[in-house]
Amino acid sequence: MKSDNKKTRTGYLLSNMALFTVSNFVSKLLVFFLVPFYTNVLTTSEYGTADVFASALLLAVPLLSVNAGEAALRFGIENEKERGGILRSGLRRVLISAGVVFALGAAALFLPVRADLRVFAALFAMIYLCDALYEFMLLYCQGCENVKVMITGSVSCTAIIIASNMVFLLVLHLGLYGYLFSQMAAYITSAVLMFFLIGGPKLLKQPENKELQKEMFSYGRGMLLYSTSSWINNALDRFYILLMLGTSSNGIYGAAYKIPAILMVFQRIFAQSFQMSATKSYKEKDSVKFFSKLYILYNAVMTSGCAVILLFLAPLSAFMFRKGFSIAYYYVPFLLISVIFGALNGFLGSVCLAYKDPKSMGEATAAGAALNMILNYVLITFFGLIGAAAATLASYFCMFAIAFVKTRRHVRLEINIIRDFGVYILLLAEGILSMRRIPYYYIYNLIIALIIVIIYLKQIRENVINLLAKLKRKQGDRDNDIKTE
Repeated sequence: MKSDNKKTRTGYLLSNMALFTVSNFVSKLLVFFLVPFYTNVLTTSEYGTADVFASALLLAVPLLSVNAGEAALRFGIENEKERGGILRSGLRRVLISAGVVFALGAAALFLPVRADLRVFAALFAMIYLCDALYEFMLLYCQGCENVKVMITGSVSCTAIIIASNMVFLLVLHLGLYGYLFSQMAAYITSAVLMFFLIGGPKLLKQPENKELQKEMFSYGRGMLLYSTSSWINNALDRFYILLMLGTSSNGIYGAAYKIPAILMVFQRIFAQSFQMSATKSYKEKDSVKFFSKLYILYNAVMTSGCAVILLFLAPLSAFMFRKGFSIAYYYVPFLLISVIFGALNGFLGSVCLAYKDPKSMGEATAAGAALNMILNYVLITFFGLIGAAAATLASYFCMFAIAFVKTRRHVRLEINIIRDFGVYILLLAEGILSMRRIPYYYIYNLIIALIIVIIYLKQIRENVINLLAKLKRKQGDRDNDIKTE
């Protein structure tokens, strides 16, 4: 029975990873190829303003909806019979939060400020509603374990963004407004699509469990420190840059994030799958070994991937950054390395959230956010954009270190932290060499990348072989079942 549980657990994780891989690679690859298009048709100032909208949504949606989507994800997995009530209460909280934003947007129309700022306030209210509904439906579908509907919504969103961008930016030449209109159209259409594919009208007729709603609200409220602090770590540097250096600098910095987004594709695939698996596996006796093996593989792939991307940073930057965006190259290495610590922090966060302990992750993330606020002001003052990138890296490492200690309350991961720390130092050296471009730096970076890959090759090979063996056994069981029938 224990062996069957392991097969089921691994198969569950792998099947979800396969589906999320399709979704994320399709979506992120298409968006990746849009970056040169955006840097051609938008000015650095317009791109910077659009980036502020995106960053503000990252804070506003979880904060004002009290993490309705995260609660739907966490409790939907364990409460299959209550999913109708979960959908209804979650949508209600999202719509109430949208009403608050619309009221603030309406009030902003009468403020004695520039006309364009009043227009932006109204646009933000509209895009908030669209994005909040889309994000909630994505997380709700994930909580219902209906990954196919979630992927359909994600891919359709990307397709609509691309098609509408062609119309609004190339045909109608609407610039920033066209960019925002395409986002709204994609979010609301995809949200409605997922709602009907999941059987929303029928689900809304189911009654609500008042006790469960209270528990979900308490869970979402407990996550506020975590989600708000996560936003500070993810987005506060953009607002410091906006206020201290201007929209053009913010546009360049926002473009620099697009190369780390390559590594974020794997991070997102694994994080989405693991969050579901962690919730199902945390009560099992061998959960420590399960979590430890996944952590080792995750860390190995992320660090090796980072080393390879740094190795090819120059040609990637030449392809992606056009016109006035070429300087973004120098800010990528620190941002890229920070993705690793953000990913590992997310892994540890999924473990804590599975144990319904958002407080520990909130404390770790808050500490990183506090450091981020201080370092951003100091380092941007003295070093400009590179200071913002360095502040982001430092705060993410701080957050990861504290989260690692906090997670030990629940799970003591069996890993070699000294070896991992040595690899992080090698990555930092590779990043600095990439920024400085000293003579023959490419050869030095090639040596560093090979060392990192060799260090983790054994762990990657062993884990991949084990996973393939389990898949082969699973396929063999299916073939036997077919023969029996």
